[in-house]
Amino acid sequence: MSGIKNLLILALAGASLLPALASAADAPAATFTAEQEARIGKIAADYLVAHPEVLLQASQKLQQIQAEQQASAATQAVIKNADKLTQDKATPTYGPANGKVTVIEFFDYQCIYCSRLAPVMEQVIKDHPQTRFAFKEWPIFGSRWATSLDAAKTGLQIYQQKGAEAYLTYHNGVYATGHNEGKLTAADIQQQAKKVNFDAKKAADVEPALENINQLAQEIGLSGTPGVIVMPTTGATEATITVFPGLADKASLDAAIKKAGGQ
Repeated sequence: MSGIKNLLILALAGASLLPALASAADAPAATFTAEQEARIGKIAADYLVAHPEVLLQASQKLQQIQAEQQASAATQAVIKNADKLTQDKATPTYGPANGKVTVIEFFDYQCIYCSRLAPVMEQVIKDHPQTRFAFKEWPIFGSRWATSLDAAKTGLQIYQQKGAEAYLTYHNGVYATGHNEGKLTAADIQQQAKKVNFDAKKAADVEPALENINQLAQEIGLSGTPGVIVMPTTGATEATITVFPGLADKASLDAAIKKAGGQ
């Protein structure tokens, strides 16, 4: 807040002291005397008391600028890691291999917001059969709830063992239990895995895949789940990428898919 106040002080002072400082316009750097600084402070204080909404407006503008900067940084990180996002063979994908648009979701089965997003994503998948969907298992709550990690591992293992259809059945099934925030159980996971005839004895080692996903999420700058990225499968540019650092509604996802597809 002190930075905003300083800017306001300078802006307000400029109007009242401009005649007095005109002679110093050609100087390399303007400086204020102690008396001038006192006058500036008095002017700014009086103005802010009379117009407190100025601070709110300045704060809102600052937040907007910061959000735009963060979005731009995230988009650039997505471009840098495009192949890891869309072409990673260890990541479960659903939809046509030659789909022009890929929707990537970073999620945790114990995440309540991911649970709220799940039925939305399920409908988006049904409505966009020509789009690829990549599922980045990111069990960020694994240190708190063991089943977070277990569910993620099982999902990756099912994909490797049984393929995309079985994976999506398991994925949607886990969320359909409605169990999150520590309520997901080992029995829930086993029940959904059993539905797709998963053989745990033949399960592959998926630790490297989980480590790669965690590193990728950090490189992109995601701070939690869910995180959704919509982008062209190849040739992505800043203008065609949409990053949702949190929940996204269906209308926004539909629009992002159209944008990524050049529509």
